[in-house]
Amino acid sequence: MAPSFGRPGRTLVVVAGALALASCGGGAEQAPAPPPPLVSVVTIQAQTVPNIIELPGRIEAVRSAEVRARTDGIIERRLYQEGTDVREGTPLFLIDPRDKRAAVQQARAAVQRAEASRLNARQVVDRYRPLINERAVSAQEYEAAQATLRQAEAGVADARAALTRAELELSYATVRAPISGRVGRAQVTEGALASATQATPLTTIEQLSPVYAVFAQSSTELQTLLTRARNGELKLPTLTGVEVRLILESGEDYGPVGRLNFADLSVDPATGSQVLRASFVNPDRRLLPGQFVRGRLSAGTVNGFMVPQRAVQIAGSNASVSVVAQDGSVSTRPVQLGGQSGANWIIRSGLKAGDRVITEGWQKVQPGGKVRVQGEQPAAAGAPGAAGPAGQGGAAGQPGQGGTAAQSGQPGQPGAANGPASGR
Repeated sequence: MAPSFGRPGRTLVVVAGALALASCGGGAEQAPAPPPPLVSVVTIQAQTVPNIIELPGRIEAVRSAEVRARTDGIIERRLYQEGTDVREGTPLFLIDPRDKRAAVQQARAAVQRAEASRLNARQVVDRYRPLINERAVSAQEYEAAQATLRQAEAGVADARAALTRAELELSYATVRAPISGRVGRAQVTEGALASATQATPLTTIEQLSPVYAVFAQSSTELQTLLTRARNGELKLPTLTGVEVRLILESGEDYGPVGRLNFADLSVDPATGSQVLRASFVNPDRRLLPGQFVRGRLSAGTVNGFMVPQRAVQIAGSNASVSVVAQDGSVSTRPVQLGGQSGANWIIRSGLKAGDRVITEGWQKVQPGGKVRVQGEQPAAAGAPGAAGPAGQGGAAGQPGQGGTAAQSGQPGQPGAANGPASGR
């Protein structure tokens, strides 16, 4: 009997068709799109905020003195420890005093000679006075004796002045601190020649408490500030007396608050800036002359906005925030910062009341993308609003204690009911 090949052929056709159908069915299924990322926002509210101006500056000593020799001579000893605090009048250097002591002794001897000459001249006048009436002494002789007495008295005064000068020179041999403060490194050593005319000081003394912080403010910005104050846009009682906080180079807040006590009367023509100066206590000597600082001036109050620092994206000198629109789309908004107030940035421009700024999760979104609002809180209220997550059928959240309701307005996201069809 010949073999039959009909049934196996039909089997192969059926298997191939099944595979083709399976392939087509698998292509119809698609993975569900990922839901938009969850973010937290704050709703910006207009409020009265501090008008913070941040300026670069340097520390200056309130009093600074160069210690110089006032007489010539060889430095015999240094009498102080470098880098310590000294009081006014403290001996710092000793210049060889031997020649000056000799000069004092010589001046004293000159005074004694002058006094002896004066005594002799007075005695002559006293002898001639009764004799002039008896015509035993001529009038010319008597007048000459009186002139000699006056010359002798002038000689005594001259000798005494020379003695005072010699004693001063001797006192200058001990170089003393002209002011109280911290004394610096000695610029001369024992054995060096000190001169009253030399250019290099022996050392320097600077008073370190209190100290000045000196800032350069653009004259244009300063005039704008004063104009706004006059127009009532800015509450600024006076420029002097404005509170200033110092930020050290490390970014640390110095702590004690200072106040402006001086505004220069002229503008530097080279830089177009005006000098402002504030005074700070410095009990632990943390602030040193020449040190770079940044000053945050509380120049009154203005109507503005505040956002948490974590919501602000800073890149170099530019700052921006991510704002959520009513349809859930995200846009990047450049802002101008006006300084810090606690844990918030003060926003000078770039936002308006009602804007919703992302505080958490802005790293996960792109401009133009969609987001779901997870939590929302008023910018000025302490307690955040407990906004419910979007995707629960449209209306998104109830107000929390002490906050406003977070109206996300986002459509619900696909859930299990909207998953891929399993029986197609």
